[in-house]
Amino acid sequence: MATSHILILDDDQDICTLLSRYLTKSGYAVVTAGRGSVAKELMTAQRFDLLLCDHRLPDTDAPKMLEHVRNTSPSTQVIIITGYSEVRLAVELMRKGAFDYIAKPLYPDELLMRVQDALADQGTEGPGTVKRMSASGSAHAGADQEYVDGTGPSSVNIAKHIALVAPTDMSVLITGETGTGKEFVAKRIHRQSARASAPFVAVDCGALPKDLAGSELFGHTKGAFTGAVNDKPGSFEQAHGGTLFLDEIGNLTYDNQVKLLRVLQERKIRRIGGTKDIDVDVRLIIATNEDLQKAVAEGRFREDLLHRIQEFTVHLLPLRERREDIERFAMHFVAQANVRLGRSVDGFEEAALQYLVRHSWTGNLRELGNVVKRAVLLSTGRLIGADCLPAMMLAGPNDTVSSSGNMNTTHRSEEGLRGVAQQAEKEAILSALERNGFNKSKTAEQLNIDRKTLYNKLRSFGLEV
Repeated sequence: MATSHILILDDDQDICTLLSRYLTKSGYAVVTAGRGSVAKELMTAQRFDLLLCDHRLPDTDAPKMLEHVRNTSPSTQVIIITGYSEVRLAVELMRKGAFDYIAKPLYPDELLMRVQDALADQGTEGPGTVKRMSASGSAHAGADQEYVDGTGPSSVNIAKHIALVAPTDMSVLITGETGTGKEFVAKRIHRQSARASAPFVAVDCGALPKDLAGSELFGHTKGAFTGAVNDKPGSFEQAHGGTLFLDEIGNLTYDNQVKLLRVLQERKIRRIGGTKDIDVDVRLIIATNEDLQKAVAEGRFREDLLHRIQEFTVHLLPLRERREDIERFAMHFVAQANVRLGRSVDGFEEAALQYLVRHSWTGNLRELGNVVKRAVLLSTGRLIGADCLPAMMLAGPNDTVSSSGNMNTTHRSEEGLRGVAQQAEKEAILSALERNGFNKSKTAEQLNIDRKTLYNKLRSFGLEV
């Protein structure tokens, strides 16, 4: 089995050294870089299966590096390393093609799990990789365990809509913010349809380089363009007889929108460079987090295509508007994390649960899943306490939770003059970190303290940046 190659891009040499040693011991070939320019040179010289990229770098940032990877090495997976305060930005990068994000501080088990998932999704197995189940799920008795129904009014309504539309061949448009579970709903529709035993093929249109999107969707013939060394079937051919899920369809170019409309009208595709039409039998499910009506008005999306793809619409509310479901979803993620991490966590202490319920969840289910996995990893007992949650979640504006589970306006650790001084010091450190792009060395220098003292301060305040 071929060894997977990983590139770590972080300006913190300590992090590079620690991650390199750990992943090397886990059987991967690891190279590190402290600057974006160095990473680009390395990626030109060799191919990497995975890039672990810090969000803030001396000469660039994660969005620019992600764009570079998508344009020059589309098969390379990208995981963003970020502070918890930057979750919203990390989730946006996932919409643009990043596989996942992992928040600091980094924990070995969690890191290895994300790396394995990324390489398995790419089709490259590393040591100990757990492969994701087949999309159709028909050969696995527990296939549907990745999806759980909520119990609130919105969730009940969604379940009814899925039951109604699944047996048909209608095109379905799923709308909602990033991380609300659009692909899970698409798979649920597929599994409840007559096509359940046929392929389910998912394509993230937001992650496709514009010049390769046509080839990915419709395929190409040998010699159609530079690099086309063999005939390649596209996603429509791969999904023949089954379901094709197109995520973030608003990112398709106008030319590819025209081709897609033709496929929907004629049920035929033509490979790039080909001369023959190929019949395809595909049920289309589409997802977007943007307002396609607005995109039509602005001339970015074809109105006739919109009419074709929204024969039936399912809208997913953000998690902050489905708070009655948060506990159920969190328990589902606990069960998944127990399996992945070999733990036996039963649930949450009341205080921790209250923090989960009141959090804004800008990253929706994706953010909740990541927070719960980390909490299971950190928990030393049967129940997850508030101390296992990210510090930035606990630092809400005035409304904190006591150990008894009651809401208090002033946290015990910040009572009195000492608490005021600690809070002021904490805010000064956070402000300095933000001003210096979360560069620890520059921050320590600006605060006139050494780097070790800064790390000790961060740990004492529970700041995970």
